[in-house]
Amino acid sequence: MYFKRLEDLRIDNDLTQQQVATILHCKREVYRRYEKGLREIPISYAIILSKYYNVSLDYLCGLTDKKIIN
Repeated sequence: MYFKRLEDLRIDNDLTQQQVATILHCKREVYRRYEKGLREIPISYAIILSKYYNVSLDYLCGLTDKKIIN
């Protein structure tokens, strides 16, 4: 599954791929593959990133345009 918002959120938060990889405790190349849709991101990583960016999982996955669900 390709999550375009991974890259968008990273850039909006002025982070490098290496910084996000460090947050996830993975290698930068592994994270790059998640961002480009070459590798499926584990749900545990998606949860970590949704909490870090303060957005819903639905937003992160592109299922909604609302960042936060009330």
